[in-house]
Amino acid sequence: MKALTILTFFLTALLYSFAQMYFPPNNSDEWETILPSELNWCESKIDSLNIFLEDNNTKAFILLKDGKIVIEEYFNDHSASTNWYWASAGKTLTAYLVGIAQQENLLSISDETSDYLGEGWTSATNEQESEITIWHQLTMTSGLDDQVNNLDCTDPNCLEFLAEAGTRWSYHNAPYTLLTKVIEEASGLTLNAYTNQKVKNPTGMDGLYVNQGFNAVYISTARSMARFGLLTLNNGNWNGNSVLNDQNYFQQMTTTSQSLNKSYGYLWWLNGKDSFLVPQSQFEFQGSLMPNGPNDLITALGLNGQFINVVPSQGLVWIRMGEAPGNDLVPFMLNDAIWEYINDFECNPLNTMNNKSVDFTVFPNPFNDELTIKLNGDYKNYSYSLVNTLGETVSTGELTEKLNFRHLDSGIYYLTILHKKDGGFEKVKSVKVLRR
Repeated sequence: MKALTILTFFLTALLYSFAQMYFPPNNSDEWETILPSELNWCESKIDSLNIFLEDNNTKAFILLKDGKIVIEEYFNDHSASTNWYWASAGKTLTAYLVGIAQQENLLSISDETSDYLGEGWTSATNEQESEITIWHQLTMTSGLDDQVNNLDCTDPNCLEFLAEAGTRWSYHNAPYTLLTKVIEEASGLTLNAYTNQKVKNPTGMDGLYVNQGFNAVYISTARSMARFGLLTLNNGNWNGNSVLNDQNYFQQMTTTSQSLNKSYGYLWWLNGKDSFLVPQSQFEFQGSLMPNGPNDLITALGLNGQFINVVPSQGLVWIRMGEAPGNDLVPFMLNDAIWEYINDFECNPLNTMNNKSVDFTVFPNPFNDELTIKLNGDYKNYSYSLVNTLGETVSTGELTEKLNFRHLDSGIYYLTILHKKDGGFEKVKSVKVLRR
């Protein structure tokens, strides 16, 4: 079954590689566009997304179809020439650099990290430390303790042994950050010099790594981030130039890399899996990471909503830069909410059902005790179902404007709205909600 899934992924990718994929020229502001109307997308629905984006502190949003720009918007004093940080979305660029270094025989991901950082880069015993490889850094399975005071600290005294490498998944920033030193040691170049040679120059990206405390954070314009998304859509190939030509590594990077968190590859998040883990938690949530996103979505996610979304089956890339309410390490719900708008872009779906004309909103989200559902139809024709992350139905009933869930524990739930039809029910859509 796994082999079939991998084969399907690459057949889909191959199909798009033969399609007429557009690549903007390097060292130029030229970038071809396609009108939303050519995709049967409604301008009014795109306007609704733009309002949502601006209300949620977005700086830049770009959506590409087969490489051409469909939507490009800037908000809150941001512009096409403004640089902005990628935060943890930049981890995916590091994953590329490791793969390129391996294809150049500068390193192997099975190498011990100590081969490049020297013994004593952690406070673990030499035996424990020697078990940690570059692969463990790529997959967030180093086994180093993520309960320390500073998750960014890369000093040996901050890197304490907790579990054997490969036996525990933990979104721990410091072991990942040290991949930059591995790359520099293996290549003999600074991180920026290696990035410029291997990724930035071949694709026409701008940007650079800037040191912020223990971290090296990538900063660029929104279009540069979109170029990186387009490179990933085309399997590491830029207009015939193989940037990452090791397709075995690319496949490992963009599919489940280990059994502990099925929704994680090599520093990329993966949709369409049956479970996922989130930062700062060891609880395994059941279901797909982005319920509103396509199953083959691979995504880069960073603090405050720095997103790169790539969908091979649709030839689609979209990126978002900006700030976001809250301070989640990885703001899944904001990404999923944007997908909800994108899914509704189509003006006149060919297989329109009666309930598709229904418009409703759910707020506030996250909520405390009560959810409000604003519906433009008759509530008595609708019901709801609320399911927890274990797949258990915790509440059902007739849909009303106010739903009270004060009896529920804090956590993530999935609210499904159902339309009564022909003696039965059909699903309108599901929304991920967070009970505080």
